[in-house]
Amino acid sequence: MPDYIFEKQFREQGYNLICGVDEAGRGPLAGPVFAAAVILPIDCEIEGLNDSKKLSEKKRELLFDIIREKAIAYSVASASVDEIEHFNILKATFLAMNRAISGLNVKADFAIIDGNRVPDNIAVNCEALVKGDSKSMSVAAASVLAKVSRDRLLIEYDEKFPEYNFKKHKGYGTKEHYEAIAKHGICEVHRKSFLKGVL
Repeated sequence: MPDYIFEKQFREQGYNLICGVDEAGRGPLAGPVFAAAVILPIDCEIEGLNDSKKLSEKKRELLFDIIREKAIAYSVASASVDEIEHFNILKATFLAMNRAISGLNVKADFAIIDGNRVPDNIAVNCEALVKGDSKSMSVAAASVLAKVSRDRLLIEYDEKFPEYNFKKHKGYGTKEHYEAIAKHGICEVHRKSFLKGVL
């Protein structure tokens, strides 16, 4: 379960406002990639908070409001399908992460980035943390905000493009989603570069 060990280590190095950063939606066939940055008060208790992938949709929705209420600051940002196609998914993810950090209304002086690489041109000192969303409370909080925000957008897409059933698979490459693409073709929110060999 995540805790504040890493946040405390960086505080001992002289940093004060430490944000956790995570993304959602690198793998799907459709929709933007999202990222969130969250600064939590050290030792702030958020019961049940964990890596968003280990939580039910209902639990994530409950935590979404609790995190926003308890955070010192939070920001959610995205990079569009066009940006994913133009740059590539890694660069688009870094773009979303940078936007999330820049969007904090209380500026962080350090960022813990989920994964094994840090974004290019990042505006604050930072460190990558593999499986950060299951180790750091700040990163776990960011993972929930990014995931819920992205899922809500895909549910909106479902109303516009009901033939793909986005509300169920959230744009991921399920058997049902591939079958819908085979039957209906692609729509404007699909990532063409992810569908080479399928179209």
